[in-house]
Amino acid sequence: MSNLFLKSLALFIIFISLEIVKSELIVHNNRELLSNCNLFQGQWVIDPSFPLYQSSNCPFIDPEFDCQKYGRPDKEYLKYAWKPNSCNLPRFDGIDFLKRWNGKKIMFVGDSLSLNMWESLACMLHSSVPNATTSFTRKESISAVTFQDYGVTLFLYRTPYLVDIVREKIGRVLKLDSIQQGDAWKGMDMLIFNSWHWWTHKGKSQGWDYMQEGTKVSKDMDRLTAFYKGLTTWARWVDQNVDSSKTKVFFQGISPTHYMGKEWGSSTKNCNSEQVPLSGSTYPGGLPSSTIVVNKVLSSIKTQVYLLDITFLSQLRKDAHPSAYSGQHPGNDCSHWCLPGLPDTWNQLLYASLVM
Repeated sequence: MSNLFLKSLALFIIFISLEIVKSELIVHNNRELLSNCNLFQGQWVIDPSFPLYQSSNCPFIDPEFDCQKYGRPDKEYLKYAWKPNSCNLPRFDGIDFLKRWNGKKIMFVGDSLSLNMWESLACMLHSSVPNATTSFTRKESISAVTFQDYGVTLFLYRTPYLVDIVREKIGRVLKLDSIQQGDAWKGMDMLIFNSWHWWTHKGKSQGWDYMQEGTKVSKDMDRLTAFYKGLTTWARWVDQNVDSSKTKVFFQGISPTHYMGKEWGSSTKNCNSEQVPLSGSTYPGGLPSSTIVVNKVLSSIKTQVYLLDITFLSQLRKDAHPSAYSGQHPGNDCSHWCLPGLPDTWNQLLYASLVM
């Protein structure tokens, strides 16, 4: 064996060793950074490099989120970036995301706010690899976008309550202690859950006729109590069915609405015509009671679940809703969010929690 070969081999071993040390230092530093950083406390600042994509270039956006297409005249809402107080939020790197999750399955489970976030992530990734081969399928409960060059599939499972709704003789029954549909969530490499908005609906928009827990059937109950019961059932399902060494689990925090101007100190009745975020580090209306329920349930769950605590930073974005610029969606939409827009920041925070 020649001396030249031995020297080359030695140099190669040294190089690999240095790269391993470098990688370990990066991981250590990122962990230290995350432990010293609250990603969810900060302020909104103008960033000229935003938005991260153009709605006209993304094939996955539903009309109700495509505010520019449907005539929203202002564009400053597209330029806001979230800046945590105690650290820098890493810029979203779609190619890195796809490489990290090569061959993996990611599923968003929840209501139309999950749809908002799912479409946002699909657009952010598509913008990073615009020439990649993709496939898109949409069914009643499950939709999917696959980035075929990377083997990454983003699923969406639409279920507004997480627990089951069953059609029986008496009507639609919301089963507070049952998640049979959870079989469709198994085998994922990442799960991002969300629920709350539909628990508040009444009248014609209510999704159920009766609630049931065990053998007890009721016409109604306090909605926060019902939400707590349903979310406790979800937590039990996670503990029984998810191996956290194989699957990362997130809970998408409560997404606020802006239908009551007095909540942010305004005389306006809703989000219509709002063009700038709130400044400062507090929201006049305070946190919604549903966040207390979420925190209580997550504090008792045994499986590692990471809370994307988006509530406060989203409360500041009274300017980011579709309002009247939501296609065929009736009235002013102050529940969902324009794309591009706020859900892109949610996905930046998701990315940060994975890499930091």
